[in-house]
Amino acid sequence: MSIIKRSNSKNYFIQFQLNGKTYIRSSRTTNKKLAEQMEIDWKSKLHAQQFLGQKERITLRAAIDQFSESKQGTPNHRGLITNSKIAYRLLPVHKFIDELTAHDLERFKRDRMNEGVKEQTIKHNLNLIRCAWKFARKLGYQVNDLEFPTIKLSKSSLRYLSIDEERRFLACLDPKRGGRGLRPYDERDLRTKQAMDDAYDLVILLLDTGARYSEVANITWSKINLEDRTINLWRSKVQNETTLYMSDRVHEVLLRRSLTRAGVYVFQNRKGGSRGYASQSIRKALRNAGLSDCKIHSLRHTHATRLIQNGMNLYEVKEILGHSDIKTTMRYAHLESRQVTSKARDVINRLNSMQ
Repeated sequence: MSIIKRSNSKNYFIQFQLNGKTYIRSSRTTNKKLAEQMEIDWKSKLHAQQFLGQKERITLRAAIDQFSESKQGTPNHRGLITNSKIAYRLLPVHKFIDELTAHDLERFKRDRMNEGVKEQTIKHNLNLIRCAWKFARKLGYQVNDLEFPTIKLSKSSLRYLSIDEERRFLACLDPKRGGRGLRPYDERDLRTKQAMDDAYDLVILLLDTGARYSEVANITWSKINLEDRTINLWRSKVQNETTLYMSDRVHEVLLRRSLTRAGVYVFQNRKGGSRGYASQSIRKALRNAGLSDCKIHSLRHTHATRLIQNGMNLYEVKEILGHSDIKTTMRYAHLESRQVTSKARDVINRLNSMQ
């Protein structure tokens, strides 16, 4: 038996050669008989893999962990971690991934639906499992054929703000507004004033650029050119950059903020870092404005809708929003259709008037 002790450890180590390759690992035990049995099991497993064609097995949890680790540094890594915690809670992650069944996945889908989770979220949850399963197969682990549940996404109307709703919303965000729990403006401390200014200014940029929240909240001054009135917006989600021209009120906001800039970021937290996802005050303002059916992402829909309603086509809006695929922009297709049919009406009316 190749069971050895090292001077720097009280545990036994397993060490042997097989097919010209040296294998060594800690048994993590001080029990010699247990370590010897571990060596026998390990040799048997390696023999089956090398000579009998049997593939190594991996648990579902380990497969999820390895896949998530492989995506560190990518924009969706945080989402993978969130989805992983849900999988750990509702799936038998102790099982080997080749033991996972369609029934396990259907039960997971049912449990998430019973929790009141939307179809799109469940689809993201299951996509993590699918990706971990494919990743395990790519690495050579033993996997089985697995049929994943289908998720039918319910169609919902595209929510965007009217001009009147935008006025109400901005009034509820006005940094100088009064209200319960707010001191008179002149008596407020600097931190409170700054927080209220940040929320209002951030919303102005979201409305007038159509950018995603994270793209604006984490933007640096190096991406802002006040002289040319341009913003070089890095789209981390789709890994591309768009040059946007500032509206008058965006230029006014950024010019004012530039006079008191104190760091790298346009919107920064108390420690001087990027603002991150601090959206409580904005979501509260939506509720106070009677817009509880709106989300922060509705501001992006608002921008796109207004562009199309005022004559821009889907391909132009695709560039503004930074979509990598026109299919994503197609959610606004019905708005463009209305524009086209109204133009057709105007053409016919003009021709008829000439007769």
